[in-house]
Amino acid sequence: MEKAKLLIAEDEKTQRDLLEGFLKKEGFSVEAVANGREALRMLEGNFFDLALIDYKMPELDGLQTLREIRKLYPDFPVVMMTAYGTVETAVASMKEGALDYLTKPIDLDELLLMLQKVIERSTLIKENKELRTQLQDRYQFTNIVYGSSVMEEVMGLVARVAPSQATVLIRGESGTGKELVANAIHYASPRSQKPWVKVSCAAIPETLLESELFGHEKGAFTGATQRRIGRFEEADGGSIFLDEIGDLSPSTQVKLLRVLQEKEFQRLGSNLNLKTDVRVIAATHRNLEEAIQKELFRQDLYYRLNVISIALPPLRDRREDISLLIDHFLKKYSEENQKSISDISKEARALLLRYPYPGNVREVENLIERAVILCRGEMITTQDLPFHLREEKSETLWESSEKQKSLPESLEEIERDSILKALHQHQGVQTKAAESLGISERVLRYKIKKYGIRQ
Repeated sequence: MEKAKLLIAEDEKTQRDLLEGFLKKEGFSVEAVANGREALRMLEGNFFDLALIDYKMPELDGLQTLREIRKLYPDFPVVMMTAYGTVETAVASMKEGALDYLTKPIDLDELLLMLQKVIERSTLIKENKELRTQLQDRYQFTNIVYGSSVMEEVMGLVARVAPSQATVLIRGESGTGKELVANAIHYASPRSQKPWVKVSCAAIPETLLESELFGHEKGAFTGATQRRIGRFEEADGGSIFLDEIGDLSPSTQVKLLRVLQEKEFQRLGSNLNLKTDVRVIAATHRNLEEAIQKELFRQDLYYRLNVISIALPPLRDRREDISLLIDHFLKKYSEENQKSISDISKEARALLLRYPYPGNVREVENLIERAVILCRGEMITTQDLPFHLREEKSETLWESSEKQKSLPESLEEIERDSILKALHQHQGVQTKAAESLGISERVLRYKIKKYGIRQ
């Protein structure tokens, strides 16, 4: 155990000297004082990891000293020492904020074990607070990269919505940053110090999603060998992010509606109503209005979710942000991979700026991360970019596709373009690309050779 700096407040000199001498021999740094007032003065301008305070002292007793410490240093760990080892004494100490207490005569082995436990707990609390601060910094609005006016409007709405308790529905294509915006909303809200729970509704099988969200009792279904709390129970007091909300089954939609309306739910296999205080932030890339028309999504749930709607624009509608995103991800992944890559060549940047990014911001990030990893020098060049960006004709076809040109193209050009897009969409995996094109892998390999497509 790393030794700590301790403060002892004990009016009996014999006991004070005994504790001070023992703890110093154990390697602790120790300051010992005779009463509560001296302890408070000692805490001013000095750092201590923990204080051992005697319960009964003249002038300012242990509880009064503890109260004063709590006013000045709310998180400072204090252990009470008392010869009056009654339940009432322990309860009074703990109510005032003591982390633990020891009864006299003090067992020195017990003291060492208790110090280890309390200091480790205090260190963990400190680390958790630092982590929360880092998370808050990470998800500050300033860390969402944009410069376009359309995103300026979006982030202005996010800033106004975050401090409220309103349910939020974030809409946008895949890769536009819906989860990042959800993070920003939670960490800028009054619930930022409370749980932040995320659930991908599309990633969990329908048969398991209800249990995932609401929990289950032992024996609720085959394999339920013990009680499990759900994500709503876990998020109590904080926020829950339901990604791809449009993928919820009708039965789960009904239960979610009840949570939003009544603020309560039941675990699977239980009739007990559990209350929950959770802010729901949902996201979807689907057209929910169309899903309502097809009776795939409940209209009443839609209205409950859509209290505040935030629509994230695709990257093609905020192209002025592409250069900012490129530079941001270049810096990020150069640092993460410990590379000293200073810039991107003019030719490579031109290709990156021309590309339409059907995968939105996520695709920019993936392309730059890949380029940083493959780059052998201090500047990213066209050779570090994927094959579909380096194909001269591919560039023209991508650009013309973005502009939706109406001039007729030859069948071969259209076919070649479709193959390039399919290969890109499936990261060059020919089996998946052939399946998406509706042709066999053998035919695809023939076409790739025919059109001279490089991978």
